[in-house]
Amino acid sequence: MTRNDIGKTGRVAVVEGCRIPFQRSGTGYYDLMAWELGRYAVKGLMVKTGVDPEKIDHVLMGCVAIDLATTNVAREISLGAGLPKSVPSHTCTLACVSSNVAVVNGANLIATGNADIVIAGGVDTFSDAAVKVSSKYRRFILDVTMYHRPKNFIQLLKRLSKMRPLDFVMPERPAVAEYSTGLLMGQTAERLAKKMGITRREQDEYAALSHQRALNAQEKGILKREIVPVVVPGKATAIERDNGPRADITLEKLGKLKSAFDRKYGTVTAASSSFLTDGATSVMIMSEDKARELGLKPKAYIVSYAYSGQDLLDELLLGPTFCIPKVLDKAGITLKDVGVFEIHEAFASQMIGNVRCLASDSFCRDRLGRDGAVGEIDWEKLNRHGGSLSLGHPFGATGGRLVTTCVNRMIDEGCQYGIATGCGAGALGNAILFENAN
Repeated sequence: MTRNDIGKTGRVAVVEGCRIPFQRSGTGYYDLMAWELGRYAVKGLMVKTGVDPEKIDHVLMGCVAIDLATTNVAREISLGAGLPKSVPSHTCTLACVSSNVAVVNGANLIATGNADIVIAGGVDTFSDAAVKVSSKYRRFILDVTMYHRPKNFIQLLKRLSKMRPLDFVMPERPAVAEYSTGLLMGQTAERLAKKMGITRREQDEYAALSHQRALNAQEKGILKREIVPVVVPGKATAIERDNGPRADITLEKLGKLKSAFDRKYGTVTAASSSFLTDGATSVMIMSEDKARELGLKPKAYIVSYAYSGQDLLDELLLGPTFCIPKVLDKAGITLKDVGVFEIHEAFASQMIGNVRCLASDSFCRDRLGRDGAVGEIDWEKLNRHGGSLSLGHPFGATGGRLVTTCVNRMIDEGCQYGIATGCGAGALGNAILFENAN
């Protein structure tokens, strides 16, 4: 979607966005399923906008850790939020940029004239992540119950004799490693840090900064306007704040932490890595004409977007570096024209690495095919209210937070352009460029 493409069908506007408070997994939302979290976000969005549910044309929700009981979690969220049964809903999955994909796909529906109003967002919970039995046990169950049922007890015993006791009792946790490389995401972050000479001190400083910024935004009430409180059934008080930001983080304390992925030579710690989080986000996008018809004032317009795929070993976390130049080129602007950057903080080393790569003449020539560096991002323009290192990272929901925070910051800071971007497993990336509508 380029500026010219959008001009043919009218601009796609971001009207509003919200999210529920992000909670460390195993805490506030311990007893809730993903669809329940998403329902709160969508209901909150409907209240904030005042839009008639009958006018919603489509719901798209990103999700990574999909529960087999609710494989199309977007549909369950839509129904749970009280939207009409006639509203189509589908789930998008593209690792950590899943809700970015939901926003982009919704924008395409609008730009092509196939929808006027779309709700896009995402959800994930790791308090209720799917834990599987062993693959051998799964196949045994399927075999004896569906495909090759034993004719007698003797046949059943023969099948059982091929199983080991551990096959019955050892579960398989959700995958935390790249299927193609076998590397943990944190190991990839270590590779990036070593290759680019990113020090432990630099990572600790950035992690501390993320928490300081998030705490500051909480204290000033900046984050409150994008958060809808959640009343968990059976609980006396509502959850109103993210519980990830920590006031007790100091460089001295961070310096004492052991490396998490390379015990001997590593520099990446738990503090410089995003943590497992439960959360949900929702964003309302619509055609400019529909917003005007309903008397709604857009916050921003979607100018362009881009995807990327990179080398799985050394560039897995560099999606923003590959995507940002694409959205700039499509819009005919430069990095200096962008006043707000919201980048997913998977790791501190990843954040530092992306900023360095964009500013590197050699990297941009060799890997991006450009004449020189894209430019240097001003750290004051980047994640001013904290990021995934402090607020948390519910995989499928993070992109919706990035979009919401980005457009709100553009208004607050009086910036014409803003970018929401992130990296994802599989060495993929996404970036969306917004223009201030105010």
